[in-house]
Amino acid sequence: MTKPSLAGDATVAAYLEADPAFFLRHPELTSRLRLPHGPEGTLSLVEHQMGLLRAQVEGERRLLAQLIARARDYEALADRLHGLMLQLITAPDRASLEALLNDALRREFEAEAVALVFDAEVGQAGTGPGNASGGADGMNAGLPASARCGPLDPDHAALLFADAGVGIRSAALIPVRAPTQAGLLAIGSTDPERFGPDMGTDHLDRLGELVSACLGALEPQGHA
Repeated sequence: MTKPSLAGDATVAAYLEADPAFFLRHPELTSRLRLPHGPEGTLSLVEHQMGLLRAQVEGERRLLAQLIARARDYEALADRLHGLMLQLITAPDRASLEALLNDALRREFEAEAVALVFDAEVGQAGTGPGNASGGADGMNAGLPASARCGPLDPDHAALLFADAGVGIRSAALIPVRAPTQAGLLAIGSTDPERFGPDMGTDHLDRLGELVSACLGALEPQGHA
């Protein structure tokens, strides 16, 4: 048998690429074609294509499983935060509110520090995750419109969490606003990747809205 030339190979390859339905019109050829399959033998074109298809399906199956697991985690977190919300609306004062937040958020977010920061403290502490993750110019000009997550350096960790800030490497900063005060609900972790800039913040924003409402309801009772 004459060995095909490179020019002939190129012509055949160009023809098949231009006519992808060729093998549909000539299915008998697929059973005779062979592709290299290592030192032990050859693999038919159909078998090769089936192998590629199986690999693609397996990859998509793994991706789907990951998406389902993430959705279930998201739903479970939503349920737990709903339970927290029911507790928060019954808090009789700010101290009780902070205690509930501290216990629940440490548990639900696997965090090591939780704090409510207000007034002059906000301008200093608020420049943490936003700047470190390449965001806006911190919060010296005011609170962010929504929750912000990112890495946290030791100085800002100390401003946010005081003594509990030792070792905190990332944080979620959630704006809270009441009629006579505004500040941040900060959740900190020693894991630098626990609160990343690409983390979803829908639940955090809703939590901030609830805490804001609870603080507003407590204001007539008088608190610092």
